[in-house]
Amino acid sequence: MSQVTLKTLSAEMAEISSAYTAAGGDATVLHKHELASLVVSGNRVLNANGTEGIVLEKHETEHGVDIKMTIKKGYKIPLPVHLCFGLVPKDGLQEIKMDFVAEEDSAVELIAHCTFPNAVNVIHKMDARILIGKNASLKYTETHFHGPHGGIRVIPKALIKIEEGGSYCTNFSLISGRVGYLEFDYSVDAEKDSICEMVTKVYGKKNDKIKILEKISLNGENARSVIKSRLAITDNAESEFRGITEGRAPRARGHVDCMEVIQGNAKAEAIPIVRVDNPLAKVTHEAAIGCVDKKEVETLMASGLEEDDAIDIIVKGMLA
Repeated sequence: MSQVTLKTLSAEMAEISSAYTAAGGDATVLHKHELASLVVSGNRVLNANGTEGIVLEKHETEHGVDIKMTIKKGYKIPLPVHLCFGLVPKDGLQEIKMDFVAEEDSAVELIAHCTFPNAVNVIHKMDARILIGKNASLKYTETHFHGPHGGIRVIPKALIKIEEGGSYCTNFSLISGRVGYLEFDYSVDAEKDSICEMVTKVYGKKNDKIKILEKISLNGENARSVIKSRLAITDNAESEFRGITEGRAPRARGHVDCMEVIQGNAKAEAIPIVRVDNPLAKVTHEAAIGCVDKKEVETLMASGLEEDDAIDIIVKGMLA
């Protein structure tokens, strides 16, 4: 590899590490060889560390990276796996294809930071296939940082299958910077005795557009799930939420919980959908849309804050 290429990769790594820190991550974990990690900038794999029990395959494509990650049967990965996906330039397209398998009796935690600090005309697409094997466990935390411009389209799509006794917990957060356009589409099939928890937190401003679709089919006996959405929108932002839970087996239990806060000329729509075709299944829902509490705003303003800053603190506190 030429010195010019090495310098280029080193500069990209420095930029993406800085963006990772801005997104709330600790960039030092990306350089520790004892920790499993993967760093992707645009369509380049800048860093990839594996550990015992993890098989990682990656292939650079024209506009992104194809990734297959397998947690081998029976392995309990003791420390989180750190992932970083980003695009530092103002313009560009990043397409990530993820094939993830947690084999039987395995356990892992993934911590992902997706960062686009300078985006003016950027598209980020993710297409994921996730299989959680029998009695396996996956915890996935994904945090986004988008910078101030709002010139980004984020389009993540995932199909997840949880086999008997498996557990899948995911937490998606987009609070820092402008959302731009977000179209979120996750679908889960949950088998016998499985557990699924999906939490989404998004803060939209100016003319941001937010579309959330989350669907869980409780196909197996005793399968349990929660869909929890927390959206805050201000100015002229718009949000649409669809949370669907289907109870299809005896003693399946599901709940959809959506709360949205609006300010200014923002528009919000929340539709929890529950479907049951087994008399022994039970699915419930609740949804609420309202404004920031006026007394809380006045209390903070009495301390010297401007109204917009006071609202921002209250909203971020709710999302945290």
